[in-house]
Amino acid sequence: MANVFAVHSVGSSIATFLRNTYPAEIGGRALPACDFELVSAGQLAGDGEERNRITLFLYRLSVNEHSRQSAHLRASDSRLVPLGLDLHYLMSSWGMTPQDEQVALTWALRQLHEFPVLDASSLTPDAGWASDEVIQIVPSELATEDLMRIWDAVTPSYRLSVSYVARLVRIDPESDDAQFRPVLSGRFAFGQEAS
Repeated sequence: MANVFAVHSVGSSIATFLRNTYPAEIGGRALPACDFELVSAGQLAGDGEERNRITLFLYRLSVNEHSRQSAHLRASDSRLVPLGLDLHYLMSSWGMTPQDEQVALTWALRQLHEFPVLDASSLTPDAGWASDEVIQIVPSELATEDLMRIWDAVTPSYRLSVSYVARLVRIDPESDDAQFRPVLSGRFAFGQEAS
């Protein structure tokens, strides 16, 4: 489990992993120079400089469906459970030529297919990851209509894109020191004294 920096840590770690493993050539053929960047919605359009790059844009956060009900309502202990999140990314290719755009994106897809798990050794340390922590990166189907809505909402025109989900990112509760849950209601009965 990690702290509130975990969401940023995952995206940054994916971009760093791709950047550090991108080769200059494959099979004697040179690959196009390419940058790998984690971007916000405001940065998605880029800096105006034309260059080959793959961007990773976090377009949605959702509570993991399998961890939603992990706390039992009648649990004997009062420890808070971690918040489980799924991170939805749009990986987009920005190429100077069709070949640059397609080759770099295809390489990134293959790399995430071959290495779909980030462990504590490949995640940035600022989130305070546990040594047994792993984040799984899986391809995600995104309907064409949803994809077009994303691109309509941001400044640049459509770019060749693929969606991924990084799961399960567990965020630690702020404090686990509470021994008792807060009292939300109380029941009192009024009656006559027994004589």
